[in-house]
Amino acid sequence: MHMRHITKALAITAVAGLALTGCGRSDSTQDAAEAGDDAAASGFDASAVIGVSLPQKTSENWVLAENLFNDGLTEAGFQGDVQFANGGVAEQQNQIQAMVTKGAKVIVVGAIDGSQLGTQLAAAKESGATVIAYDRLLTNTEDVDYYVAFDNFKVGELQGQALLEGMEAKKKNGPYNIEIFAGSPDDNNAKVFFDGAMSVLQPKIDDGTLKVVSGQTSFEQAVTQGWKAENAQKRMDTLIAGSYSGKTAIDGVLSPNDTLARAIITSVKQAGKDIPVVTGQDSEVESVKSIMAGEQYSTINKDTRNLVEETIKMVQSLQKGEEPTVNDTDSYDNGVKTVPANLLEPVIVTKENAAEAYAGNETLEPLTQ
Repeated sequence: MHMRHITKALAITAVAGLALTGCGRSDSTQDAAEAGDDAAASGFDASAVIGVSLPQKTSENWVLAENLFNDGLTEAGFQGDVQFANGGVAEQQNQIQAMVTKGAKVIVVGAIDGSQLGTQLAAAKESGATVIAYDRLLTNTEDVDYYVAFDNFKVGELQGQALLEGMEAKKKNGPYNIEIFAGSPDDNNAKVFFDGAMSVLQPKIDDGTLKVVSGQTSFEQAVTQGWKAENAQKRMDTLIAGSYSGKTAIDGVLSPNDTLARAIITSVKQAGKDIPVVTGQDSEVESVKSIMAGEQYSTINKDTRNLVEETIKMVQSLQKGEEPTVNDTDSYDNGVKTVPANLLEPVIVTKENAAEAYAGNETLEPLTQ
């Protein structure tokens, strides 16, 4: 049973208990939220303001999303209000509140920290807006209507599988020495990626196929604050110094994204060690180049164009008073409710299938030729 489903079951029990006490919400808040739901169900003006609140520009996919949302919402006839919260959580809170004040009918949120926006999301619902969590789940709040993302547990599973396959291709039989990296603890996705990967790797750790030489196997030990490359590189430097002296080889490193993968590879190179199998995610240009050059082993293709397009389709459905497409209604418990999700399928990319995976992508396809 996947951890996300175990967590979901426990959380649903907790929610059921809350239901007996009014969910811990005042009657006026409950009524306002229901009024918001009714407003969303009846549709809204075709030229309405649509707010999009994005986190810091920590990777290429967020920068691309900004341009895609601006262009796509304009083409669809909406007034797009697309903001980046480069200043941190407080700035994102203020931006969402400003979108509510402007009368945004839908607010799409790619959260820096999905647990710290409760007040602003409650205000959005009270105003009659629909809230869509984009890429990262909004947690510990009733005031989120939908979640649109790639299947992030599946992303982790694919990363774990790629790590095993890459190492087996280089050396048929284990044991293999590995290290494990996770994303930023304030990003809800980081734990989902980790849990997905560990669902594949933990049995191999248990049977001795994999050896985490440092002993650092918990999420808390593996995290990379802020998804920052320098933090990953510093930790890898420390791991090499502490666990890989002399001829001890590093066979593989689980990296949750491309930015961290490149930092890990830099650390290994500087230490004079052979480059291990390193996973990634996001199909960043420099990592696709690295994969084609035989350094980084894999990435994940989560085409931001498809994710933004799907989000705008959901907004268009809401504008018409229709229910948006969802395909998963039981996997994404946010601590208070199970959020209906529209999940897209991620694709693992290695040197072998890169040309096929990026066919039609004007930026990436030429790199694979």
